[in-house]
Amino acid sequence: MFKKILIANRGEIALRIMRTCKEMGIATVAVYSDADKKALHVLHADEAVHIGPSEPTQSYLDMEKIITAALETGAEAIHPGYGFLAENALFSERCQEADIVFIGPPPRVIEDLGDKIRARQIMQQGGVPVIPGMTEEASDPAAWGTSAEAIGYPVLIKAAAGGGGKGMRVVDRPEDLNEACQSASREAAAAFGSGAIYMEKFLAKSRHVEVQILADTQGNAIHLLERECSIQRRHQKIIEETPSPALTAELRKEMGRAAVAAAKASGYVNAGTVEFILDPDGKFYFLEVNTRLQVEHPITEMITGIDLVRQQIKVAAGYPLTVSQEEVSGRGHAIECRIYAEDPENNFFPSPGKIIFLQEPSGPGIRNDCGVYSGCEVPMEYDPILSKLVVHGETREQAIRRMVRALESYAILGIKTPISFLIDVLRSKPFEKGETFTDFIQTHFSEWKPGADTYDMAAMAYVADALSPKQQATGGAAASAGHPSPWKTLGGWRQ
Repeated sequence: MFKKILIANRGEIALRIMRTCKEMGIATVAVYSDADKKALHVLHADEAVHIGPSEPTQSYLDMEKIITAALETGAEAIHPGYGFLAENALFSERCQEADIVFIGPPPRVIEDLGDKIRARQIMQQGGVPVIPGMTEEASDPAAWGTSAEAIGYPVLIKAAAGGGGKGMRVVDRPEDLNEACQSASREAAAAFGSGAIYMEKFLAKSRHVEVQILADTQGNAIHLLERECSIQRRHQKIIEETPSPALTAELRKEMGRAAVAAAKASGYVNAGTVEFILDPDGKFYFLEVNTRLQVEHPITEMITGIDLVRQQIKVAAGYPLTVSQEEVSGRGHAIECRIYAEDPENNFFPSPGKIIFLQEPSGPGIRNDCGVYSGCEVPMEYDPILSKLVVHGETREQAIRRMVRALESYAILGIKTPISFLIDVLRSKPFEKGETFTDFIQTHFSEWKPGADTYDMAAMAYVADALSPKQQATGGAAASAGHPSPWKTLGGWRQ
């Protein structure tokens, strides 16, 4: 087993990985940019290495700086988390060349599955159902038009080299196709360094259902059930749950078998996610494979009891899977809400700045993977995710109630967050009924505004906390930029 692992990431996912490493007795190395000198992941690591300016291309995306940091600190492996270099085949290859273990799939697998068109071809060869669409990329407007007519409108334009909603456009009419393809190509080029695009049939009233897979180097592959990820804004997930309210026991088995077939067809190793589109008739189609740990992995951990990061590390160290498909089962229901620094009233625009007060929810069945603290700065250079709030309940109804209660007790002041928006979504009748489709937000919340008392209540809570006897005794610690001294919070004591 590894003695030391470098985490090539930041924020809540870096902390998440560190916690499992510490449980396994593995030392951790953090990397950080100028903007993250006082970040929580830096404070929690056994060692920390400064890798450059705040600009991602000069720090977290700089392969050579990260590999050099690993070599200089004696780290035997690198965990990329998600985002940044997590799905970069070249980085995986550079780790191999430097004799450092990359905790993820081999370079060839990342390259094959990162190319959406090549991935579709692999799935078709492996017998996995695929959405009708292009089988090769095109840059000629005439070819776009021909393909769209053959597929049938509406069509979905997608970036061939990446995901996360970037370069994605829905086109309903032929006259809108050329501009949509041009803008999608420009956005894809800026995000992934490649403007290659392709298109597939857009399925209205569909659901986004994904299946977690695990595969080792000995040829064993299993799935760890599914996650429903249909609640999205700008093609980015914001609420996930498991099990999916749309799946029957038979459909769950069928999708699981397809996900394992996808893993074997591609030669997959380590943890990954096979994403599917589920239509209203119960037919599912391959969407893509995410060759990394997913943001929403905690809900799978909550219902299966399996630590996915631990499994990743063990597979990367050469150990075979110790869990068989027959041993995988889910208990209860889990929901995750992503807490971003963003303004839901302004099209979810990022809201960087200083967090002047943070109070995390707690209680039975509540887990909060958080990467910030009171007084810290949320930089503008990176993805604005602050935490992943996860709850587990015996039933879906209980999990929804528990999540609403957790959100209501989650206080983040100084920046905008979608907490009140998430509460309204969870309380809505369509969500309660499990009628969650990929156009849920546009259909039900396109004109959403916060309740009149939301900001007043937040302000009152902050003032009440600041004026409480405990805060007065500690000199108003909640309102100060630093943390209160432990000596001031112990109460009466004698030397």
